[in-house]
Amino acid sequence: MSTGTRTPASASASASDSPRAPGGGTPPPRVGGSIATRAAWTWVLLSSLAIAVYAVVPYLTASLAALSEDGAGLAANYDRQPGFVQLAFSAHIVAGGVALVVGPLQFWRGLRTRHPRVHRWTGRGYLVAVLVAGVAGLVMAPFNSAGLVGFFGFGALAVLWLATGWRAYRSIRAGDVASHRAWMMRNFALTYAAVTLRLWIGLLLGVQALPGGEFDFEAAFENAYAAVPFLCWIPNLIVAEWLIRRRGLPSYALPAAPRQPATTV
Repeated sequence: MSTGTRTPASASASASDSPRAPGGGTPPPRVGGSIATRAAWTWVLLSSLAIAVYAVVPYLTASLAALSEDGAGLAANYDRQPGFVQLAFSAHIVAGGVALVVGPLQFWRGLRTRHPRVHRWTGRGYLVAVLVAGVAGLVMAPFNSAGLVGFFGFGALAVLWLATGWRAYRSIRAGDVASHRAWMMRNFALTYAAVTLRLWIGLLLGVQALPGGEFDFEAAFENAYAAVPFLCWIPNLIVAEWLIRRRGLPSYALPAAPRQPATTV
């Protein structure tokens, strides 16, 4: 795949083709679109904060052994693992929580325009958190509780998380703001997997409970968790790429097939 960028000529052409307001000025912003964008950003911010508190705080207030006895989250699985895996798990939880809290602020236009220095420093902190959590995720992947599906699903998530973070950093260092925005959108879509993972688990548990009768929660949870290693992040990336194209940012495009030379008989 290759990344396409808009040239100044194409940008000016698209600008000249855009509708004009009466009198030749630029059209006013669409109120409906602005409201929808703010509502979506508010949802992302609040859901990220909620999951950060829900998923991180318990591991900061009790040991894995104590949480394992209470049956909290993934503690039972990682309490049995070697010390370096437990350390990676703790680093992943804390750094991932930081990325989840700071990430939505990177898309706050007011912060970018009014306080660019704060935007830059929070962005650096976000990418450092992604680096720590991504590397820790790679260490954890072979020891996850979803087996081979989890190894490949969560492992791929960690690799893409690190790769998109690196591309976002490289593009802003090169002064390519548009590409930086696109890569940050892809990267946070992967960060947001912490939220969608839990939403998918809740939905899949509800679907399994629909037939009625006796409901085995543990079996249903295992079935749901076996599906989320890929389900928690692939739809996120699809939505992010759609938003990137909608905003006219550099997006992925399949390379054109090379033309075959004409043959003469």
